[in-house]
Amino acid sequence: MGIVLGPNQYGKAEVRMVHVDRSTPVHVITDVNVTSQLIGDFSSTFATGDNSAIIATDTQKNTVYALARTGGFSTVEEFALRLARHFVGPYPQVTGARMEIEQYGWDRIHTPDGAHDHSFVRGSAEVRTALVMKDGDDEQVISGVAGLVVLKSTGSEFWGFPDVPYTSLVETTDRIMATSVTARWRYTGVDVDWDAAFTAIRAVMLEKFATVHSLSLQQTLFAMGEAVLTAHPEVAEIRLSMPNKHHFLVDLEKWGLDNPNMVFYAADRPYGLIEASVLRDDAPPAPTAWDGVAGFV
Repeated sequence: MGIVLGPNQYGKAEVRMVHVDRSTPVHVITDVNVTSQLIGDFSSTFATGDNSAIIATDTQKNTVYALARTGGFSTVEEFALRLARHFVGPYPQVTGARMEIEQYGWDRIHTPDGAHDHSFVRGSAEVRTALVMKDGDDEQVISGVAGLVVLKSTGSEFWGFPDVPYTSLVETTDRIMATSVTARWRYTGVDVDWDAAFTAIRAVMLEKFATVHSLSLQQTLFAMGEAVLTAHPEVAEIRLSMPNKHHFLVDLEKWGLDNPNMVFYAADRPYGLIEASVLRDDAPPAPTAWDGVAGFV
């Protein structure tokens, strides 16, 4: 029986960086977490410890800082592409790269004179994400958002499910529906206005969540994905992971009080977890683009 090395990659994970654009008196800060991984012919280091082909992970970390200094930082997608292109091509042993970036939000502090030009307050827990998979000349870009917490206080039902053994859930025609949206969408190319596309896609998802009268979280998820693909032909597919953040009506009868859908207990676990891909039936497949992306079907 022979034993061989399978698919592999290596790099520097979670390189924290804050970039300050000081080109005008109104500063712009970008707070990111960058993971750089290289793919190629590195079998010798696994087999024998020969590191002659290895670009050190510390070098990859330093490259993140250097590229931000020399080329600035516009969007997570553009920076991930620039980082991948820095390594794939100049080094024959590096045939591909996987660059993943999370961006954390900061809002300007507002004073009586307006938005302050260099003071900020941490934003919500929402995170903007980008993933670039580069294989030779082929480049795949997956953008996304995580921790986008949304809630609607009515306009949601859940009934008609089978009453099988151990079923205890009561049917309802009026409930709170809340979730924390994690969405990632794959573009058909790399000639994209990344900021404009991200802002518009996020807005489409929020509008659809708000306006669809929901009979299930599954229905809402598909409607959100379908709306993104309808409005954005540059998107080939979108994958969504949406936990059901349950809100249970509190029984107040023992104290002689009714509860007409006013007082709820917000449970953090266990929770339903709904995940699905929504894609164009003619979209070119790119299965390796999703390698290492956890939490999606």
